This record gives sequence, C-alpha cells and structure tokens, in this order.
Amino acid sequence: MKKINIYWSNFVKYRYLLIQLVISDFKVKYRRSILGILWSLLNPILMMIVFSIIFSALFESDIPHFAVYVLTGRIIWDLYSQATASAMLSIVNNESLIKKVYVPKYIFPLSKSIFSLVNTFFSILALIIVALFTGGVEVTTALFLLPFPLIYTLMFATGISFILAAYTVFFRDLEHLYQVLLTAWMYFTPLFYPVKIVPEDLRFLVELNPVYWTLEMFRQIIDGKIPSLNLHMICFAIGAISLLAGVLIFRKKQDRFILYV
Repeated sequence: MKKINIYWSNFVKYRYLLIQLVISDFKVKYRRSILGILWSLLNPILMMIVFSIIFSALFESDIPHFAVYVLTGRIIWDLYSQATASAMLSIVNNESLIKKVYVPKYIFPLSKSIFSLVNTFFSILALIIVALFTGGVEVTTALFLLPFPLIYTLMFATGISFILAAYTVFFRDLEHLYQVLLTAWMYFTPLFYPVKIVPEDLRFLVELNPVYWTLEMFRQIIDGKIPSLNLHMICFAIGAISLLAGVLIFRKKQDRFILYV
C-alpha cells in the first residue's frame, strides 16, 4: 500500500509534464497544416470513404450501414495502433531530457496513449456525423456504455506501449518489424469485413485477436445492444493482463535505458 501511495504521489507531481507532452504532440502533428486539428475529424471520414468504396461491393449487402461498420472498426483499431506505434520511440526520442533531469520514464509512452485517446474523441465525432447522414446509429441507453470498450482498448494499448517502448531502446529494428506486424494484424482484424466470411475452423484465430473483443463490444453498443457480462470480463482481463505485464517489464528495464539511449 505504501508503494502505491508513492507511485500515485509521483504521478500527481508530474501530471503537468504529462499534459504538456500531450499538447506538444498535437502541436507537432498539426504544425504548418492549413486545416490543423480538423484533420483529426477529416482523417477517419476520408479513410471510411476509401474503405467503403473498395469493400462495399463485396460486403455491403451483408452488412447494414456499411460506412458506420467500417468507421467503428477504424476507431478501435486506430486507438490501439496509433498509441503503440507512437510509443515505441517515446524513450529514444526523449533521450536528451532523460539524461539531463529526473523524469518518470513511464510518462513518455503513457502520453502517447492519452494523445491517441484524445484523437479518438474526434473520430467518435466523425462517427456521429456519418451516422446522421446514413442513419446508421440508433440513439439508445446502450450508448452510455461507450466508454467501456475505449477504456479496455486503452488499457491493452498502454500495456503493449510500455513493452514496445522498453524493448525498442535495446533493439531499434523492432520499430520496422512492428510496422509490418501492424499491417498484417489490421487485415486479420474484422474492420471492414464480417466475421462470418472466415471459415468456421479458422474463427478461433479471430478470437485470439485481443482487439477483436473490444471491437465487438464497441459495435454491439453502437447497434443498441447491451454487451454481456462475459464480454466485459474478457475485455477487462485482456486489458488488465496487458497493462500489468507492460508495467512490470518497463520497471525491470528502465534503469538500463540511460546506457542505451
């Protein structure tokens, strides 16, 4: 209990740095951009249009409100992929600060996860706009549960971010390997195709995909359904195990960062 209090007080002490890192990421991302932060809204809509044009001929007859289906998939996937991919170099890119002053090193990958979560809110706004035009979302009490799949995805992404950030310090090629893995992972995740097209004897591979479960919960809520307690437990377990593993690995490796950055 004493250690928890120490960690919490340490987090509170450096919370302003965390906020500044998130703000800095926004400034860097939209620097010299004419539309600026509006790209956070336009990007998911444009990507939804592209995927809808490419895949609608194949799957639209099987999936009602295909545009909403695609966009919900992109929201969950982008939250995970952006958080983890950007966190990989968060320690390496802040080597000058780490070498000069004491800063809790977990702040850097954590800021990337929070930045991705903030971006996700803009994507949800884009989803609302698309839904208004297509009628793809029915307003029900289930929508109050929308934060749950986002929180579970954030937990999972943050845990993986800690692991990737730690190991990238020692193995820089991991950045390139992970980009390849992300691409393959995206196509193994039912973002723009229905799960039923996967042969039944191979569907267990889909169910082994951690992102699939939070995506399924997110889509159920958008469809006006209340996710089952079992689905909540699965998503929470995935997020909690990932987060715990990430924290433990990061703590174990962080004292050696200074020797490799």
